[in-house]
This record gives sequence, structure tokens and C-alpha cells, in this order.
Amino acid sequence: MLHSRLLTYVDEVARTGSIRKAATHLNVAASAISRQILALEIQLGTPLFQRLPKKLILTAAGEILIGHIRHTLKELTRAQTKIEELKGLRRGEITLAMMSGLASNLVPGTVKQFRLANPRVKLILTLFTTGEEIQSAVAGGEADLGIGFDFTKDSNLKVLARAIGKLGAVMAPSHPLAKRPGVRLSDCIDYPLVIADSSSAIRPYLDTAFSRVTLEPQPIIETNAIEIMRHAAILDNGITFLTPFDIEFERRAGRLVYVPVRELSNDAQTLMLIGNARGSTAIASVLAEMLKTMMREANS
Repeated sequence: MLHSRLLTYVDEVARTGSIRKAATHLNVAASAISRQILALEIQLGTPLFQRLPKKLILTAAGEILIGHIRHTLKELTRAQTKIEELKGLRRGEITLAMMSGLASNLVPGTVKQFRLANPRVKLILTLFTTGEEIQSAVAGGEADLGIGFDFTKDSNLKVLARAIGKLGAVMAPSHPLAKRPGVRLSDCIDYPLVIADSSSAIRPYLDTAFSRVTLEPQPIIETNAIEIMRHAAILDNGITFLTPFDIEFERRAGRLVYVPVRELSNDAQTLMLIGNARGSTAIASVLAEMLKTMMREANS
């Protein structure tokens, strides 16, 4: 493996056509450049430069090597840039597109950890109503990362992490059903219900489940805002239907409990973290790794 300094020497001599000019540009002794290039030619068993009276030009072997050298130097520069980003030596900006229910639950804790480690990086957290909007933002470069449920397949996007969450009954710890290991939908129907509206990714699962058992729920609230579902369950002693991901903060704080529902036992939402298929910046990749850890812990 060639030393990066030697690669730079060969590249500069090739560009200037002169060891003396290369030495001036690089601020090193011409004899040092000459000695190292000569040693490399001996090692390779062939000259790299044709030494004319007033100019050095690459030989055929030199042309082959210079292509490798310039590619290597370019990749080295990219690697150094990413390392600088990782070390927080550069200011950066990351846009995270997400569904609103995650904004006040899973994501804030991860954002706090990231900001402590990378105080010079600006985070832009953008809420979207649908998964399609999040996918479009990431695919179009408006967002670096996206997090939400049940994204569709898209060749412009790369799934960075997945975690499965089953829908269940969510209620306050004081609710009469809270201590049960599991419930049926028929157990829930007699209590105030707060249900996701038709624009939510949750609603099709609920419609199918209630239809299977020929029950027609009469919700006191229908909403696409998970925050409202959570608060209504806490304040009105009602029941809503969410995944453990949706109530992670409230569960840890002892404000809500999650109870499995028999008819929803086979219905799950997939929490997904996505990025652009072309790749992400180094600092966005750091945030992605932290979000992956958060997803694993919330699913454990």
C-alpha cells in the first residue's frame, strides 16, 4: 500500500511536469520527492516518468498508476471529510421527516442524545401527515432521513431499520382493564373509545378487526393526532388502539399501559427508518444509528 505522501508527490509531479515545481508547491525538498519516486520506480521495476531536458511526462506505466493515485486521493479526501463531520469539526444540518405521533414520544430522547454529542449540528424536524409525504421528502432530497410506519417500496429509498409493533389497547393504569394480560374487542366496546380516523395508517387494521367480530364501535373521538389519542386515554379513562412505539414515553412514565388485544394479535405496524438510496452524509448516518438503537430498545 502506497503512503499518502508519496501519492501526493507523484500526482503533483505529473501535474506540473517538474520535480522542482512540485517541491515548491508542496513546500518540501526536491531531493526528497526525487528520492521517493526513484525508490517507487525500483520497487515497480519500471520508470513512471520519461525524463526530458525541461519536462517530466508520464510513461505508459505512469499513466496507469496516476489513475489509481488520483482515485485513491479523492477517496481519502472524502474519508477525511466524513471523519471531520463525525468528530463535530464541521457545522452541519440534518432534516428528519417524521409522523406526528413520533414527535413527542420516541424521537425527542434520541434528539437530545444527538445534540449533546454534536452541538454544532442543526436539526430540522419536520412533521408529515402521511407516509407518502415522508417518502417523497426523502426521495426528493428535502429530508435526509424519514421515520414512520408501513412505508411502501421505493427504488429511490433505502430502508435503514425496521421494527414491528402490534396494535393493542392503550389506557390509563387506573382503567378497569389495565391489569389484564390481554383483552378482546368485546371487552373494550363498553368503554369510551378514541379511534384513529380514516386518514391514519392505523384505521384499516381496526376496521378489519371490528368487522371480523361483527362489532361496530361508537367512538367518543376520532382523530389523526396520536397526541390526542394518548391524552384522551389518560384524562377520560378511555381506550385507544396504538402500538408500543406510540406510547413509549408514557409507558416509562407510568401514565399509560399497553394491553394486547386478541383480535389484533396478528396485525402489526412496521416502524421504518428510511434514507435516500444514494446514501447519507456522515453526520446523518450518526443520527440514523442512534435512531436504530432507539427503535430496538422500544421494541424490546
